[in-house]
Amino acid sequence: MNFSIKDSRPIWQQLTEQLRQRIVTGVYPPGSRFPSVRELASEAGVNPNTMQRAMGQLETDGLVTTNRTQGRTVTRDTEVLEAMRRSLARARTQEYLQEMQALGLEAAAAAELVREEGEKI
Repeated sequence: MNFSIKDSRPIWQQLTEQLRQRIVTGVYPPGSRFPSVRELASEAGVNPNTMQRAMGQLETDGLVTTNRTQGRTVTRDTEVLEAMRRSLARARTQEYLQEMQALGLEAAAAAELVREEGEKI
């Protein structure tokens, strides 16, 4: 699975977002061993220090924990995972609504589009 570094925001923030996404979608299941900093840095093509900063943020978020003998593991706390999932969904919803507003659509019209498209899935 590749990382995508593309905008002007700091790389470690982009990596953090992508790792959060992987965790809440189950790519790294609750309680599983989390890849090492070196493994992830190699996969992303970034300096290990950059990846370490992203991993530090994941720890601050409560998504991963560090055990000296076993390395990092994904939290088993489903409440933390669900809170992060909802936070990510809210952020994407806000981005969507801002884009729809820029197109001249009100929130109700944007919601109707979502409903219509959701029925197609």
